[in-house]
Amino acid sequence: MRKIGMTVVATLLVLLLLLVIWIWSRPGRGTTGEVSTNFRWVGPNDKIAVDGFDDPKVPGVACHISRAVTGGIKGALRLAEDTSDASITCRQVGPIKVPTDLKDGESVFDERRSLLFKQLHVVRFYDRGRNVLVYVSYSDRVVAGSPKNSISSVPVMGWVAPQP
Repeated sequence: MRKIGMTVVATLLVLLLLLVIWIWSRPGRGTTGEVSTNFRWVGPNDKIAVDGFDDPKVPGVACHISRAVTGGIKGALRLAEDTSDASITCRQVGPIKVPTDLKDGESVFDERRSLLFKQLHVVRFYDRGRNVLVYVSYSDRVVAGSPKNSISSVPVMGWVAPQP
């Protein structure tokens, strides 16, 4: 009986350690800014966070995504499930060279929105006929996703470097 108790305690400690490692090892995305939207008496306030990122396969394209972040004690511990609300904008910031091996629907950004089940995605499509890159943000769950989405288009044009 004592061995079973020790095994259970050891298993719980390992799970707790893995949870702590997961919480503190989540990657940062380069937060551009945050704005508070709802006051919380205990823990951080609810907010809207704006992150910036570059398309990993298409140089010359930068995107910013804003999304709701739940505060409170659960939010501080990163255990809260954030809402599916998100908005994206992408722009040409330099010369764009579209790779020949670009795949439609390829992921360019992922972020967990809850401990286990919900994730925010940004995927890219290339409209060859119009020569436009299209970025779509949406969130999904293991069982059912959300119809909430946002879209941004980046026309692939020539680039003239800004003059100093």
